[in-house]
Formats: sequence, structure tokens, C-alpha cells
Amino acid sequence: MDNESLVIFVIVVLCLGAVLIMGKEKVPPRLKRGMALTAVILIALAFIFIIYSLLA
Repeated sequence: MDNESLVIFVIVVLCLGAVLIMGKEKVPPRLKRGMALTAVILIALAFIFIIYSLLA
């Protein structure tokens, strides 16, 4: 796996999580669950990719 694209992905995902946490009051209630679920899945994938790159 390309380390440069992995680093970019991790940075973008962590920034997305931070933006969702800081702006959660401005999101319509019907979109909150979907956005939170998407952010959790992306952050989990980022950590899985980090562990995979350390073990490979």
C-alpha cells in the first residue's frame, strides 16, 4: 500500500471527524445519524489501515 496516500487519507478522515464534532449543532437532525455513522466507519478504516501498514 502506498504510504503517501495512506497518510493523506488518515489526515482527511481525522479532520472530517473533528469538523463533525465541532459542527454537530448546525446539522439537521435527520442527517446526524448518517453523518456520524459515515465518520465512524471512515475513522475505523483509517486505524485499520495504520495497523496494517505497521504490520506489513
